Amino acid sequence: MRQFGKGIVAAACAGLLLAGYSRGGTPQSDTGLGAGDDWSTVGGGADEAAYSRLTEIDAASIGKLGLAWSLDLPGEVTLEATPLAVGGVLYFTGSYAAVYAVDGASGRLLWKYDPQTWKHDPDKMHFSFGANRGAAYENGKVFAVALDGRLFALDAKTGKELWVTETIPKGLGMISTGAPRVMNGKVIIGNGGADFGARGYVSAYDTNTGKQLWQFYLTPGSPEQNAGNPAMEAAAKTWGPDFWKRTGGGGTAWNGMTYDAETNHIYIGAGNAGPYDPVLRDPGSTGDNLYTSSIVALDADTGKYVWHYQETPRDSWDYKATPNMVMATLNLDGKPVKVLMHAPTNGFFYVLDRATGKPISAKAATVVTWAKGIDLKTGRPIEEPGIRYDQGGITVWPGAVGGHNWQPMSYNPRLGLVYVPMQQIGLKISRGKQSNNAFNVMGLMVEPVIEKEGDGKGSLVAWDPVAQREVWKVQHDHLWNGGTLATAGGLVFQGTADGWFKAWNGANGSELWKFNAGLGIVGAPISYRVGGKQYVSILVGYGGTTAAYGEFMNIGWKYGAQPRRLLTFAIGGTATIPASPPADRKVHALDDHALVLNEADVKAGWALSVQCAACHGVGMQSAGTPGPDLRESAIALQLDSLSSVLKQGLLLERGMPRFQNLTDEQIRQLHAYIRARAREALGTRKADNSVPAPVKL
Repeated sequence: MRQFGKGIVAAACAGLLLAGYSRGGTPQSDTGLGAGDDWSTVGGGADEAAYSRLTEIDAASIGKLGLAWSLDLPGEVTLEATPLAVGGVLYFTGSYAAVYAVDGASGRLLWKYDPQTWKHDPDKMHFSFGANRGAAYENGKVFAVALDGRLFALDAKTGKELWVTETIPKGLGMISTGAPRVMNGKVIIGNGGADFGARGYVSAYDTNTGKQLWQFYLTPGSPEQNAGNPAMEAAAKTWGPDFWKRTGGGGTAWNGMTYDAETNHIYIGAGNAGPYDPVLRDPGSTGDNLYTSSIVALDADTGKYVWHYQETPRDSWDYKATPNMVMATLNLDGKPVKVLMHAPTNGFFYVLDRATGKPISAKAATVVTWAKGIDLKTGRPIEEPGIRYDQGGITVWPGAVGGHNWQPMSYNPRLGLVYVPMQQIGLKISRGKQSNNAFNVMGLMVEPVIEKEGDGKGSLVAWDPVAQREVWKVQHDHLWNGGTLATAGGLVFQGTADGWFKAWNGANGSELWKFNAGLGIVGAPISYRVGGKQYVSILVGYGGTTAAYGEFMNIGWKYGAQPRRLLTFAIGGTATIPASPPADRKVHALDDHALVLNEADVKAGWALSVQCAACHGVGMQSAGTPGPDLRESAIALQLDSLSSVLKQGLLLERGMPRFQNLTDEQIRQLHAYIRARAREALGTRKADNSVPAPVKL
């Protein structure tokens, strides 16, 4: 199963690494930066740089890198987490925030804790596919958050539950999927749900007791709620007077958070505004809608506002500031400057002054058509005319999935380069009636498009943050790939959608090594040391938003066909993994030939199917994950079995929600639509253009 790069010569590789110092950004010492023997935070070290100072695995030795051990993870589907490594033990979360503790040298499972969202709050499973991005560690405790918002602390040695705190009030359409962060006896967590009208916030809790210490909202509330809070009163001036009666505004903080111990600030990446259309969200106003699509700095002790920088004022395109933020010291004009580096979904790469939040530089790092650039005097984007679809439909790049999303970028201070997992795809947006190729998302008609060279593909980009330029780029065959790891050995690691785990020369992008993982990868790798040996680990579990993008992210991985695993590599590793079924893009649809379809039911079922899209694909065009292709499902073949699963929740424990709100008639209509789509895949039914495949982003 193992394949290596060709022609690796140590001396030549060393020369390439040295060349990288002149080709890339400004190199610096990595003392105290990134991660050492332990990988103790989701970003490796406090700087969130996803950088390892370990050097045993480098360009000269990587030809000897092999699989040390693997651990199968039955029942898991989407694996987005970045593991932690502390004292020789790995801690990571699964699809629904089950926490695993694994011996880092042998791969032996030490303990597992399951928060059982399906039992505690099954309604939350309607708001997201199962995904969780990791845990936090401090002083012998492991912290993670369940989909329903329960933050819990576990004893790191035993997995014993120490405390559980509800961070989301009952009845709100909000969830939590991110990794908590810890700072001086506090654990902080945010939430998601901007697309469901949420008002985003972050909360800090005492690591010993779970008691809430402070909370900061990322959009204002009613005048009464804002009164006496300068940050909320200031934000409210950027919204219309009654917006809070219609929506929470969005701004949910579901991923990126970085703690700066020097200033005692926590930097929060706020999500998109919701609904996407500002005319629906904030009619009669032209304000910026703070603090959506912004980085907000808070005092870590009190949660008080310090500064903010809004990357996308009055967001109209589902752009988010939620990707990871990296702290660094860059040599700018001959002076060391402490900065925050960020590549949000809007397509620009930003370098901000950490003390003030003011932009030092910004440049498009991918195809960007919504703005010409960033005015550094004002910090505002220079928008292209007509880009807010006021004069009709538009096509915009990046699309809603972003130029860079949650998959972590990494930074090598020795080479002065940032490694960003990029993707390119456009999006058509318009107001108006439903069309054959678009679907209504919160009042907008949206449709992913592939029109430009490079559309529908992802890439690994090495970016010089000082010169604000691309140094090298590796083009991937598919759109949705994993996060990156940079190492002091001069390497950058990334997993790809088509199932390869690869390493490149960090200076010039030449491929040095690859391993066939047997399934697509979306998470980020880590490196750690146990017993004097350096290891590299990665979780393998393609999924997440893949179903919502249907064919655009369909690699051919079938639900449940390929094992989900934790793979760990070391120099001299000789382990292997059993062969698993290859990718298969053919739809193996099932059909009941005796069933006569009522066309009115088919059309009604199409409208209902948007409830299924996040897991089973738009228009039932599943990407195979995170839910099965219902055209191939024996359960969905018969009306009675489909009805039992939907109404009784027979598969709740496996992540399939219970749909008590659906009537028998609606289930029959949904069944008819599934059967129609199956027959279209089989070629026994002509596709009906009046029943389009819905697009839900």
